[in-house]
Amino acid sequence: MRTSSVKALNPQGFHKVVYHEWGSADNDRVLVCVHGLARNSRDFDDLALALSRDYRVICPDIVGRGESDWLPQGVNYDLPRYMSDMVTLLARLNVEQVDWVGTSMGGLIGICLAALPGSPIRSLVLNDIGTHVSKESLQRIVQYLGDHRFASLAELEQYMRNTYTAYAGLSDKQWQHLVQSGHRKISDTEYGLHYDPRLVDATREAQHQDVDLEPFWNMIQCPQMLIWGQDSDVLTEETVARMRQQRPDMDLYQIPGMSHAPSLMEEDQIKAVQLWLRNNRNKNQETGR
Repeated sequence: MRTSSVKALNPQGFHKVVYHEWGSADNDRVLVCVHGLARNSRDFDDLALALSRDYRVICPDIVGRGESDWLPQGVNYDLPRYMSDMVTLLARLNVEQVDWVGTSMGGLIGICLAALPGSPIRSLVLNDIGTHVSKESLQRIVQYLGDHRFASLAELEQYMRNTYTAYAGLSDKQWQHLVQSGHRKISDTEYGLHYDPRLVDATREAQHQDVDLEPFWNMIQCPQMLIWGQDSDVLTEETVARMRQQRPDMDLYQIPGMSHAPSLMEEDQIKAVQLWLRNNRNKNQETGR
């Protein structure tokens, strides 16, 4: 794994966006993996390692998370900012096209970018996120965001295990990885989660109305794969049905009994993404895309 950064612009100045990279830097087949709202790039370590033989894999920490800078004002954490940062990152990478894997918020960013004319996104994998997110779901998300403090990493781990129920199938070693990459040390006796607590400011502003990206969905030209945890409270059966109605060529991977959002750290999930990307790549080669 290699670590780099790029400077991006915000209303008050510049901020650093850190990204981690796997695979050959000379590989022109690039995969960008973008994490969920309160997560970070290291969630993709297992997936990136598995795909690094076929891809140059890029996993950014979205601003306000992980090793990236925090914005001066919490209200500026929004989709247009994230989209702008990702365009800056793609310019740094100097590539014409990328494949995109997005978990939750990372999928929303992918939908918005893929819908734009001339988009560099060649294929789109959406992990438990769709074109509609209810205000009720946003209100539940607000409840777990914030400035949580823990007296020990063991206490923080227990909080994570209680909060991220979709990760129940992970090994103790994988949980330790999530704890190590998902915490920030506040003092010798206090730990926090590895994101800016002011993320809640922007989410609180947005929680009073549904997120509706259906107009964007109708504009996307690239192939799509949707991963759906069937017990998800963010991606509902109604939204999945609506997306399939509009895009019957969309591939759907269902995970029974899974809540929001699948970790993409379990072997069957990794293999599903790997197989879909490989099959889609072969189709593109056959058609000369």
